[in-house]
Amino acid sequence: MEKIALTRAGHTALNAELKQLKSEDRPAIIRAISEAREHGDLSENAEYHSAKEKQSFIEGRIKEIEGILSLADVIDTSKLSGPIKFGARVTLVDEETEAEKTYQIVGEPEANLEAGRLNIKSPLARALIGKDEGDSVEVRTPGGEKSYEVVSVVYS
Repeated sequence: MEKIALTRAGHTALNAELKQLKSEDRPAIIRAISEAREHGDLSENAEYHSAKEKQSFIEGRIKEIEGILSLADVIDTSKLSGPIKFGARVTLVDEETEAEKTYQIVGEPEANLEAGRLNIKSPLARALIGKDEGDSVEVRTPGGEKSYEVVSVVYS
């Protein structure tokens, strides 16, 4: 199996979510299923079916997180430096609109574009790997060609 790269913060967040699911969400849904069973006929009991569906989601998410954590390769980004690689916090300027954006390049499980965490497998991240401050980057995106200038590269 291929290792899954995670930042220390991403690993900590997944562990916290797993703990929440196992210690709070799972027992709560078991209680909800038990209460719904007490209402009688299960074939027409919407509360029961809703609770079972939620239980299925929770159990699936627990298995998914456990799988990710078992394959995790936690990378301490504070010890890295140099050109852009996994864990870098990169500030870019769109050469067309002059808009400035900052992203951290992270593993797939912790990627969240709205939070500025860019999946290492994304076209933009792949184009940035190996670049340094001052470099220009051309990226083919679903919306067309984009050009960015790398303003800063920080590891923390």
